[in-house]
Amino acid sequence: MPYPFISAVIPAKDEAMNLPKLLDEVVASLTGLCHFEIVVVDDGSSDNTYSTCEDWGKSHSDILLTIVKHQRSVGQSTALLSAVNQAQGKWIVTMDGDGQNDPADIPALLEAAAQQQQSHFCIAGFRHNRQDTEWKRFQSRFANAIRQAVLKDGVKDTGCGLKLIPRETYLALPYFDHMHRFLPALIRRLGGEVAVVQVNHRGRWGGTSKYNALNRAWVGLVDMMGVVWLSRRARNPLIEKISQSGANE
Repeated sequence: MPYPFISAVIPAKDEAMNLPKLLDEVVASLTGLCHFEIVVVDDGSSDNTYSTCEDWGKSHSDILLTIVKHQRSVGQSTALLSAVNQAQGKWIVTMDGDGQNDPADIPALLEAAAQQQQSHFCIAGFRHNRQDTEWKRFQSRFANAIRQAVLKDGVKDTGCGLKLIPRETYLALPYFDHMHRFLPALIRRLGGEVAVVQVNHRGRWGGTSKYNALNRAWVGLVDMMGVVWLSRRARNPLIEKISQSGANE
């Protein structure tokens, strides 16, 4: 296999109607390309998200599937961290559970990741053909323009859930609620590289979005200032030499 072991991680809340098809697509995109697993985190769903994934796993016993259920909803960033903590892969591929991210784009992310020279990096998806309302697209363009002016992380579309990050890199990031919106900037803070890959975007298959203009705008502004604070105080030493002597008995 040309790529290391991959963990596809999916945070989900009330996505029972979307997950079976999405899981099928993940399998189709990675089979024959790499060894992989899927980790789904049910973030306190009120529907049968967990049992739906269990049923899917029973009918796909050849696929390594881990399902984590939160007792109550704690948000997407915490759900992602739960998934990464359970994951075994060298590289993590994140995606939303609503079907809007297309798993067929994962091979392009893997190809871009294989070209990276840095140990810390992020391959970020850029949705070139947004299947959202004009109002939602306007909100996204406005928010991304402000974020880019402040953070200068080199990513036009930080809201795209489809990203590839080494597991070691993800676990080295400072954790806070809503951190998933700032992954490229946080990885640059580590001295890592960020590459952007154009990806497909689809309309939500079913269910309703968990976000609106108000909760995105206010929380995003507060968190962005926090990321600026973290970035300005980052220190990444360049180690010139390391020597050891003696032997352990």
